[in-house]
Amino acid sequence: MIPRHQKYLFGILLAASLAMGVTLWQLREHAHRQLLAGQDSAPTSAPEVAPAEEATMLVASDSDGSLRTQSFSLPLPADPGARARAVLGKLLELYAAPDATHAAPGGAASVTQVFLLPAPQIGGAAPSQSQPQTGPQMAVVNLTGSFADSHPSGIETEMLTVLSISGTLHANLPRVTQVRFLVDGKERATLAGHADLTRTYLTGVAVQPEGAHL
Repeated sequence: MIPRHQKYLFGILLAASLAMGVTLWQLREHAHRQLLAGQDSAPTSAPEVAPAEEATMLVASDSDGSLRTQSFSLPLPADPGARARAVLGKLLELYAAPDATHAAPGGAASVTQVFLLPAPQIGGAAPSQSQPQTGPQMAVVNLTGSFADSHPSGIETEMLTVLSISGTLHANLPRVTQVRFLVDGKERATLAGHADLTRTYLTGVAVQPEGAHL
């Protein structure tokens, strides 16, 4: 004979189990409807990417200390700053490859930002504001500290990196006539002990005849 209070307790537990089952079923149906709604609202086509264009790189060679022009097809954004970062990212990817002609670890992530500013006039004069949209520009290239810290040390190898970056910027953005360098957003004395990063580099110095040496 089952005591009456146990019958009551059994009934309460049964009712609670049924109620929980109903609640779980309702939650499952709600989650399923949300999933279907998310699928319906998802884009049916891939996001638009930048069109591929021909980019020109001044690629350094450690074997003879030269800069040689090479062309690559790259997706290049319309924004000049993003475009500059894209071409430099490709250049540094070449240097990080196992068969690189100029070894420099880090790859595309070594360039975090490229700022384009009106170029100061030679002699330190303020930049002209008469034609801000068409005048010469200065590119400020922000490199990562890890790239600078791991870069091979030596005046020639460091200068090849600096000049190839400067020349590549000018080859793809002809208005860039001057280049400055930052490391982690701050001024740094040298790249890896030799190449001066406190000075302004003129891109015309890097744009030399094919295969020219330092």
